[in-house]
Amino acid sequence: MATLTENEDWFLIQFLQPLNYHIDKGVFMPANLPPQYFEAESRYRSAKTISQKINALEEMLTIMPKHKGTDRLHGELRRKLAKFRNELKQKKKKAAKRASSYSIDREGAGQVVLVGPPNVGKSQIINIATNASPEVAEYPFTTRRPTPGMLNFENIQIQLVDTPPLSPDFMEPWLLDIIRRGDLIMLVVDLSEDPLTQAEETITLLQNFKIRLTPNESIFREGITYKKAIMVGNKQDLPKSREHFQILKELLGEQLPMVAISAKDGHNLDELKIRLYQGLNILRVYTKAPGKNPDLNTPFILEKGSTVQDLAGYIHKDFLQKLKYARVWSPRGLKGLMVQRDYALQEGDIVELHT
Repeated sequence: MATLTENEDWFLIQFLQPLNYHIDKGVFMPANLPPQYFEAESRYRSAKTISQKINALEEMLTIMPKHKGTDRLHGELRRKLAKFRNELKQKKKKAAKRASSYSIDREGAGQVVLVGPPNVGKSQIINIATNASPEVAEYPFTTRRPTPGMLNFENIQIQLVDTPPLSPDFMEPWLLDIIRRGDLIMLVVDLSEDPLTQAEETITLLQNFKIRLTPNESIFREGITYKKAIMVGNKQDLPKSREHFQILKELLGEQLPMVAISAKDGHNLDELKIRLYQGLNILRVYTKAPGKNPDLNTPFILEKGSTVQDLAGYIHKDFLQKLKYARVWSPRGLKGLMVQRDYALQEGDIVELHT
């Protein structure tokens, strides 16, 4: 079927549509279009985005009466709608591809995302704490892409992710998605340069995007993402940093747990590791076969509150289906205690599953 030429389209808009006529194969056909149709068409003509055009076209098709006088117009609108829907689909695919190129696959016992204003030393922390080598410089906005690294803590690894700085002047569009997906947020501030203002501005900036840092568990409620977080004061080796850290604790200590470190000389890095492990809300348990010693070098990582049943299902579905009971040894003094499937496991438990 032929489509409207530019001249026909212009003539239709200027002269025939106000008279409720439409061109069909060179013949003037009465369209009997209601006023609401022309209102929707006006919105279509003034639409700035593909989504707005799609919405207006859908409304026009819904309002349009179906008879011979509107057959050709109906076909034209359907083709335009299909074209715009395809354009929107391709646009979303390209956006998803760009976003996925910056996504970081979770590894280890948990993922900790470092955030903060420019030049607070996030990359320096990654450098000294992990095997990663992000670019480190004295000028701001050195980090342009997320950089993961693995932090060794006793017999497990925790993934740290360095990110570009948070700033009201500029922020990478994909950064918020990485923050939302992280297990724990590490808010880093520079203790030598007004850390209170840095912390408050970063917290407020995230709140503007409906992300709130909390000492409690991460949840999504009423359109707001609450992310469990810890605040890390870096550059403790510089003058006035200890004084600034005390002020920070007095004013914001109830909002977030805090630790002061020096990424330059590694001071208090062990304390940071402990805090991160505690903040991930996980526990380590070990298994053993009857009559054999446990492998204490390779723990199973579970969420706090997990049970013997959860451990069995994590190992293999057959264990879960056939599990009868378990025996538990623990640092708390348990020595082969017989427990049921719903027994709540604790840090360091050694579990012997019986089927």
